[in-house]
Amino acid sequence: MKLFNIFFIALFIFSAALQYNDPDPFVWIAIYLYGAVLCYLAIKKKYNPLLYILGLTIYVCYAIYLFVDSQGVQSWWLDHNGESIVQSMKAEKPWIEETREFFGLMILIVVLVINMIWLSKLKKAKAVN
Repeated sequence: MKLFNIFFIALFIFSAALQYNDPDPFVWIAIYLYGAVLCYLAIKKKYNPLLYILGLTIYVCYAIYLFVDSQGVQSWWLDHNGESIVQSMKAEKPWIEETREFFGLMILIVVLVINMIWLSKLKKAKAVN
């Protein structure tokens, strides 16, 4: 799990650094750095369930918003036939940006859930011993 978390710390810090030219950079820098901090704490085996619940609540709510927004994932899939999201971002195609943001949140959610399960199992095992 240490390598898993080191990989995602690097990925989340890199992702945060790429947000400097985003329309809402401070929101996304904070989102990615929060995930990086939780991965760092996981390496140290420091587990605070409230931090994970807070992060997951924010990430899931924002993902739902991006999914149903008029220029979000549904629009990308239904109105724009799942157009490639790896092309360059253009202001006239906001559904691409919102879809990318949605998938970024999905990665964060999966990583946090994996760490939450792993850390809670460690905590239970420690309590039994």
